[in-house]
Amino acid sequence: MNINDFIRNFADIFDDTPAEEFVPELPFKDLEEWSSLMALSLMSMVEDEYNVFLDRNDIENSCTVEDLFHTIQSK
Repeated sequence: MNINDFIRNFADIFDDTPAEEFVPELPFKDLEEWSSLMALSLMSMVEDEYNVFLDRNDIENSCTVEDLFHTIQSK
């Protein structure tokens, strides 16, 4: 897994946010589109693509897309 692939997969779960906005430093929870449903979509995508289970605390403790990436890598 590399961060560019993760960013593409992460961006794919968003409908309204342009893919080019997704960079490692993006504070994803500041996106207008971010919601609890998006968090569930993220958890599902990570489980499907990377066979890793994210929980609520993993997401809450992550501020940027890169933080999420490192959390997934550590599991």
